[in-house]
Amino acid sequence: MKNYTITVNGTPYNVTVEEGASSQAVSAPVTQAAPAAPVAAPAPAAVPAPAAAAGSVKVEAPMPGTILDVKVSVGAAVTSGQVLCILEAMKMENDIVAPQNGTVASININKGDSVEAGQVIITLS
Repeated sequence: MKNYTITVNGTPYNVTVEEGASSQAVSAPVTQAAPAAPVAAPAPAAVPAPAAAAGSVKVEAPMPGTILDVKVSVGAAVTSGQVLCILEAMKMENDIVAPQNGTVASININKGDSVEAGQVIITLS
């Protein structure tokens, strides 16, 4: 028999497992171990925001498909997570969203266009 400590959702459990080939189901007793002291996550390093040059943020097509609709226009202010356009791929509609706040600098696609993965479809500044 082997003893293991298994953590589920942050709670450790001591589990005993019986080894060997057996045709019978073996139920192992499960006991809760003493909770471990919480470990503080390291603070994320501060990353300076890049300078906003015209068209500095490129929004690319994540997969090949067809543009069903363009929801923004050049010069429009957008917020992070706002839908920029809808891309149909594999018979599913995928919202292409703004990765950050900004202003639409250019739209490189039109409704009905076919796009390839990695193709720049919209740029933000």
